[in-house]
Amino acid sequence: MTTASAKQSVKNEKVGSVVSAKMAKTIVVEVTRRVPHPVYKRIVSKRKKFYAHDEKGEAKVGDVVRIVECRPLSKLKRWELKEILRKAVQVTTDLSSIGIEAAPARRVEKKKR
Repeated sequence: MTTASAKQSVKNEKVGSVVSAKMAKTIVVEVTRRVPHPVYKRIVSKRKKFYAHDEKGEAKVGDVVRIVECRPLSKLKRWELKEILRKAVQVTTDLSSIGIEAAPARRVEKKKR
């Protein structure tokens, strides 16, 4: 066993979806896991949010990403973005890009009494 391979530690990885990307270089990733209830043994979903460092700002809301453990970067950030597994579907509100013109805005007049 070489010293280089012994030095490398196995870092914890998690897969989740991005729920917020409003901060600079930071994303919030929600990881969902299914575990049996301790008493009733029914499968329940548990969710936890992790703050992760996104240096390039490439992750958007709805993306499925893989995050890895790293040194503490701030009070809450202990994870960093490793890769984007699946991009979210982008919904546009600009109808002109697909050839549909929006109806002109109507002016509503109030009744005079």
